[in-house]
Amino acid sequence: MGMFVRTSAAIVVALLTLFEGFLGFAKGSDFNYKEALTKSIIFLEAQRSGKLPANNRLPWRGDSGLQDGKEENVDLVGGYYDAGDNVKYGLPMAFTVTTLAWSAIFYESELKAAGELDNVRDAIKWGTDYFLKAYPKKNLLYVQVGDPVQDHMCWVRPENMETPRTVLKIDDKNPGTEIAAETSAAMASSSIAFRGVNRTYARRILNKAKLLFDFANSRKGTFDGECPFYCSFSGYNDELLWAATWLYIATRKPRYLNYIKEETMSASVAEFSWDLKYAAAEIILSQFYFEGEKGLEAFKNNADSFICSNLPDSPYHQIYITPGGMIHLRDGANTQYVTGTAHLFSVYSDILARFNQKIVCGDKQFDPDHLMAFAKQQMDYLLGKNPEGRSYMVGFGNNPPTQAHHRGASVPKLPEGSTVSCAMSFVYWFNRRDANPNELTGAFVGGPDRNDNFDDHRWDSSKTEPCTYVNSLSIGVLSKLAMQH
Repeated sequence: MGMFVRTSAAIVVALLTLFEGFLGFAKGSDFNYKEALTKSIIFLEAQRSGKLPANNRLPWRGDSGLQDGKEENVDLVGGYYDAGDNVKYGLPMAFTVTTLAWSAIFYESELKAAGELDNVRDAIKWGTDYFLKAYPKKNLLYVQVGDPVQDHMCWVRPENMETPRTVLKIDDKNPGTEIAAETSAAMASSSIAFRGVNRTYARRILNKAKLLFDFANSRKGTFDGECPFYCSFSGYNDELLWAATWLYIATRKPRYLNYIKEETMSASVAEFSWDLKYAAAEIILSQFYFEGEKGLEAFKNNADSFICSNLPDSPYHQIYITPGGMIHLRDGANTQYVTGTAHLFSVYSDILARFNQKIVCGDKQFDPDHLMAFAKQQMDYLLGKNPEGRSYMVGFGNNPPTQAHHRGASVPKLPEGSTVSCAMSFVYWFNRRDANPNELTGAFVGGPDRNDNFDDHRWDSSKTEPCTYVNSLSIGVLSKLAMQH
């Protein structure tokens, strides 16, 4: 009997070991987070539009969009392409910059230790320099360059694009509270990130942030011009809260704190994205609650609610977790919810630890280490600890994606002066079954479906298209993991 038990136990252990290997859950499988951090930033450089700097790290990228804004007689050269296409959308671009600045502020020492702080600041400034151009005067903000319908009918590198560079704007007659407020948040948060290295620049963009906030708040209205690609389904109240929060941090003026307490809405939500920022603002405001601002208790309670809604072992858990352990809200850039949740859990774990606090979810309590463990688990899933046993970051780890849904990466460099047929571009480059000729280093692709299944096919955009804000949300937590491991 004893021999049978030992033999059975040995078989079970062997099977478990095999099963763990299949799932990619091998013990001691911490990743090279510093490498992942570096490559995540490099992807953002691949998304740059405009005249590239001399230190461009991607030899297959070149100058593009050098006539942007010409139809409106304004210089709109620069900024970022949001994903795998060649359009510059104001709302996701601003959100990318805000979240980059947040990481540069909150994880400054970790980024400095990793040798990446200057690169992150450069990434932020590439965005804020563009916003300074896009906001040439009071109550006028240019919010989009490119015709998305025409752009999506042509599969060509930005360096060779000939599709219309249509310009959209918001002003007194055509308000866009979400975009104005998010751009305000981007400028306010970035001013903090630059305050210690370029005070003049920091003051300049902070002044713009204040004016943009006043514009957003006094001319309320939703801008639908970026639909159906970036429709704000959540409304603009979260962006107003978000912008006021960053302006309060940047200025410490009672005006913004009073606005938060008296004029904004707090909401209990279970997700964080480019469209829905309540949870992020509430987690930041929780720090001020712990410091004595008791009028912010509702925000702190809703921050806790976000945690309780996402933790799998919380009695109030709401968010779907795949069998392999990944947060899955919806197909199409789902990895933004993974990196976004990981970022919020990481930040809140640090705030809670600083004030010796725990999260209470019904009859359970969760300490800061528990929150950080969940953040790490989500990032580890993307880096390779998943049922497919593969990385979802291009150029990193085991069996990473090679067919990212991305024009610049999938189309080879063409001879100067080449003319591209839009109709044939899909035949030549989109429908090809082999790897992209240019490695889109560091890009987190859209990721697997709700059953952990993934197909590395360029035409499956829901799984293989990257987005700037997926990566911007990864920077802080990767820097922290790089420091800890």
